[in-house]
Amino acid sequence: MSQNFNAASLARENVKTMTPYMSARRLGGKGDVWLNANEYPIAPDYQFNDATLNRYPECQPAAVIQNYAAYAGIAPEQVLVCRGADESIELLIRAFCEPGKDAVMFCPPTYGMYSVSAETFGVEQKKIMALPDWSLNVEAIRENLPNTKLIYICSPNNPTGNIIDNKDLLEVLEMAAGRALVVVDEAYIEFCPQYSVANWLDQFPNLVILRTLSKAFALAGLRCGFTLASPEVIEVLLKVIAPYPLSTPVAIIAAQALDINGIATMKSRVATVTENRIALSEALSGLSVVEKVYPSETNYILVRFTDGSKVFKALWDQGIILRDQSKQPGLINCLRITIGTETENVRVIEAIEALC
Repeated sequence: MSQNFNAASLARENVKTMTPYMSARRLGGKGDVWLNANEYPIAPDYQFNDATLNRYPECQPAAVIQNYAAYAGIAPEQVLVCRGADESIELLIRAFCEPGKDAVMFCPPTYGMYSVSAETFGVEQKKIMALPDWSLNVEAIRENLPNTKLIYICSPNNPTGNIIDNKDLLEVLEMAAGRALVVVDEAYIEFCPQYSVANWLDQFPNLVILRTLSKAFALAGLRCGFTLASPEVIEVLLKVIAPYPLSTPVAIIAAQALDINGIATMKSRVATVTENRIALSEALSGLSVVEKVYPSETNYILVRFTDGSKVFKALWDQGIILRDQSKQPGLINCLRITIGTETENVRVIEAIEALC
């Protein structure tokens, strides 16, 4: 092999300078309390025994599509299944945005993959900062609509944990009608299902909703997500999706997770996580190193400390891995803490108490 070969020199110009999304696993750490990726802390138990692995799977496994449609209360024609909601984010950009012409819009502080995916495909990014209470700056969104094709709105928002007011979503959908798709990322909606806008799909053909089995369904390792949209949007996405996005084992387990028993188990998990979230929030609120514990409708809380980096490192050294959000706009000294088991949460509380 030639020693002069330089792969980086062959990369696209925008890829040469981009910073990759640093997932929890890429950030590393050596711990036994993993509270940095918004996962469910206990592994579910599913059985897989299939004799058809010599055959390619269906592009859109019927059992998965039908079960999810029934769960979400929509038609099967309004459901696309793929490799996590992250793939949905990219599919939408690939299908609807012309590099150098169109733009995607999102509202920091929010999920980082909207930016990374747009940058990967060389599509302009319009970053409309959220208001101080993390609500949408609707007027700024209106002013920046020209050449915008996709508007990503995370609700509940990651990492802040707040719901986006449905009145604001309604206003954005109406102003974007015929101009852009409004993509509402509902990855955490199982923790607050009353705020879902899935029942708006028939009313707004420009509405797209992202869902996942990674959070409340406790299947982050399965990599299975969903795009809910009009049949017309789904048809476009099917043109650019991989031929076999879900492996056979993934499809079989996903279908099980979405049957009556699987959904009942998910709801039980949500109740437990919610109870533990309230307890953790209350315990941290009274500590001297904590400036604020923000309200959350998810399986994590955002906490502002007097010295976030000190708390992060102290817990890291004890094997308690949190997620530092200080580089996000407006989130200096903020750490995001996934809700773990009751025992894990007690370890977090005791470790932070020791710093007071």
